[in-house]
Amino acid sequence: MITQSNYTELKNAQLAIENLHATKPSIYKKFINIVKLTRQLHCGYQYMGTVIMDENTSDFYPKSQDDYVMSIYHREIEKLKTDEKFSELKQVLKKYKQVSYVNISKLALGENPKELVGPILIH
Repeated sequence: MITQSNYTELKNAQLAIENLHATKPSIYKKFINIVKLTRQLHCGYQYMGTVIMDENTSDFYPKSQDDYVMSIYHREIEKLKTDEKFSELKQVLKKYKQVSYVNISKLALGENPKELVGPILIH
């Protein structure tokens, strides 16, 4: 799947993430931990987003992960989803889904929106 984001969309998503950090730091920290775990396990940010948002994951499921590792990964995401402030994070992810979960994750990790402008291949 190819998606394209413009600077304004990315900047707005970045501001929403920063606002989440400022107003709901506990759910922001849990989200960042999931993003970092996703990066460490090479699961793919788009897969992470589809799991968090209860969407169809079949197009993005990591092909080379052990079942046990994936069960732990899913358990950690379920902990995130049971947080009382999860709805705040879910609103941000839903509102900015068009910029992709990949770009949202990169913005959350501190990447500059200018670096993310343009088309990306999501797999």
